[in-house]
Amino acid sequence: MRNETRGTLELTLAMVLSGTLGVFVVESGASPFEVVFFRCLFGAVALGLYSLARGYLTGHGFTRRSLGLALLGGVFIVFNWVFLFESYEAGSISLATVVYHTQPFFLVLLGAVFARERITAGMLGWLAVAFAGLVLVSGVRPGDTASLAGLGYALAAAVLYALATFVTKKISGVRPHLIALVQVSAGVPLLLPFADLGAVSGLGAAGWGWLAGLGLIHTGLMYVLMYAAYAKLPTPKIAVLAFTYLAVAMLADWAVYGHHIGPVQALGVPLIVLAGLKVTLARAAAPAPRTAARGPEAASPVATRAA
Repeated sequence: MRNETRGTLELTLAMVLSGTLGVFVVESGASPFEVVFFRCLFGAVALGLYSLARGYLTGHGFTRRSLGLALLGGVFIVFNWVFLFESYEAGSISLATVVYHTQPFFLVLLGAVFARERITAGMLGWLAVAFAGLVLVSGVRPGDTASLAGLGYALAAAVLYALATFVTKKISGVRPHLIALVQVSAGVPLLLPFADLGAVSGLGAAGWGWLAGLGLIHTGLMYVLMYAAYAKLPTPKIAVLAFTYLAVAMLADWAVYGHHIGPVQALGVPLIVLAGLKVTLARAAAPAPRTAARGPEAASPVATRAA
């Protein structure tokens, strides 16, 4: 099998798995804090065993600075998941996932503020297009507090994801698997004070199965597939395939829960998708700073949209 063909299959499978994330979260029956706690716990086990088996722990490449950056990125990643899963409960998986795809625009703004990266007129135009799409997709009326909360949680998750990407890209010389391992491991003690472990004792075998799946499948297996694919694929193909996540998430939400977005909201989806694709490719084509590196949520020239 050709390298690129294999990479396409790996990344497509990773994005399909990512698209089913919301179903696993909802079906677990646990609250967002408990869900993220056990995702981190099971995910750390999966990534730790994989890294050990592959020999990545030997000569890991971490310095005090890079380890600190990885831990800081872990704080952002973990609470990004909490807010995203809160948005599933307050609104719907479809709405949350579409709004979550505004991440590239927050990354552009962070680059402009903290790295003095230039925002071109073209980028500003696509930001305006994305904002118009967001207004259409939200479809929220002023009195609809639940949907407004869901929208707010998803936007908060997107901001935190962008912060994690921004921080992680400053790490060099470390395998992305190890950065991801540090970040999910950091989530265990970080979330322990917030997680009500007694509340999950009565979940039953099915509930624990969904939680284990989030860590073993949606964190361990999915990340391994993504990182394997990035080395084999050109940037444009990565950017396009990343939107498989959005399509699968919306399909799963409709198939399992009967949720779908309305006609007006549907008009906003292609605006966000197109604008996100244009901005992501523009950033990937720009000269990269010498310190940029591959990390757990930005392990390729394109920041992935996997949750």
